[in-house]
Amino acid sequence: MSTNNEIKIKKLIELHVPGTILLSSWLTQNGFSHDLQQRYRKSGWLESVGVGAFKRPGEKVTWQGGIYSLQKQLKLPIHIGGLTALSMFGYSHYIRTDSERIYLFSPLQTKLPNWFKKKFANEPIMQVRTSMLKIETGLTEHETAQYQLTASTPERAILEALFLSPDKTDLIELFQVMSGLVNLRPAIVQDLLENCTSIKVKRLFLYMAGKINHQWYQFINLSGVKLGSGDRKLVENGVYNADFGITIPKELNAL
Repeated sequence: MSTNNEIKIKKLIELHVPGTILLSSWLTQNGFSHDLQQRYRKSGWLESVGVGAFKRPGEKVTWQGGIYSLQKQLKLPIHIGGLTALSMFGYSHYIRTDSERIYLFSPLQTKLPNWFKKKFANEPIMQVRTSMLKIETGLTEHETAQYQLTASTPERAILEALFLSPDKTDLIELFQVMSGLVNLRPAIVQDLLENCTSIKVKRLFLYMAGKINHQWYQFINLSGVKLGSGDRKLVENGVYNADFGITIPKELNAL
C-alpha cells in the first residue's frame, strides 16, 4: 500500500462516525473521488448499502445512524419528532417497543433517499411531510453514545403529535403525556403557537393545557394565537367544547 493510500485510509477512518452511513457525495466533498470509493468497495474497506451510500463492513447501522447521515452529511431538513421525540426525552406515557412507529418530520418537498428506504424497509418509519411549522424553533441536538441527532424539543414534539391525532396518535395518551410536561418553556410554546398553521393543533393544545393548568400555561398570551373560525369535529359521537370549538372524545372530556 502506497503512502498516499495509507494517508487516505487513515483520513477515512478519522472522518467516519461508527454506526453511520458514509454517503458518496459527502466522501467526494472530503477528497475521496468516485473511483477511489469504488476501489475501497472492491477491496473491502467499504460496503455498498444502495446507490450513493456505504457502510463499514461488520458495522451494524441502525435507523438512528441512517438519520445521522441524512442530517449531518446530506444536510436534509428532517428531524425526529412527535411521540418518538417525546419518548427520547422520557415523556412517553406508555412503555414503547421496537415495533412502535418512528416519526420523522420534514418540509413538504423533502424526500428520503432510496438507499435509506431500502436499508430500513423493515423499520416502522413514518415520514410526516408538513408545513405546519416552517420555523426551526423547538429543535435541539439529542446526544446519543456515538453522535448527535436533531430532534424536536418537548414543546414542538407535543404539537407534532397532536397534528397526527386522532387517526395516528391517541388523544387520551397525548393528554396523559401533556400532564407530564410540567417544565415546558413558555417563550418557546408562544413562538410555536403563533407560527403554527394548524388550527386543530392549536385548539387541542390550548384545550389540554388549560384543562391540566401547568404553571407555564399562565404565561401564554392567548391573544397572540390565531385560532381561526368555525368548528372542528375531531371524532364522531364526541363532546363539543364551546371554548375552542372542537368535538373531542367523551373519554377525554371526562378526564
